[in-house]
Amino acid sequence: MANDPISLLLIGSDSALLEGLSQSLGALGYATTATDSLRDARDLAARRRPLIALMEAELAVTSRGEVLSIPLAPGGALILYNVGGEHDAEVLSPSLQRVVLANIMLPLERQRLAALVQYVAQRVRVTGRPRDTPPEQAAQ
Repeated sequence: MANDPISLLLIGSDSALLEGLSQSLGALGYATTATDSLRDARDLAARRRPLIALMEAELAVTSRGEVLSIPLAPGGALILYNVGGEHDAEVLSPSLQRVVLANIMLPLERQRLAALVQYVAQRVRVTGRPRDTPPEQAAQ
């Protein structure tokens, strides 16, 4: 991981938003892949585990089982996002709450997203050891 750029997986229905985020995060040195399908996301993550999976919150709420089956790199995290001014107080299941690092509003919180990605990357580098995989991900 020292020579390879950190991999990020962007999942959502707004392709223009994901393209903009991909360009912004790519400029910071991260390798990004975007998709609108949870099935594709799981396949992409199986080939190269992302440190961060950024996912549209609505997908996470409606497809919890599929979300938890997306493999992350050791120490990785799931970040949910809502678009524009719409931020419904959706209740996440306890198993999903344990793996979600943050729920942000895009595009308003682009800087917060960059800070969260940097935080997770730094956490993995500093600890020198990966965080244990949550039981929900290990079981599937």
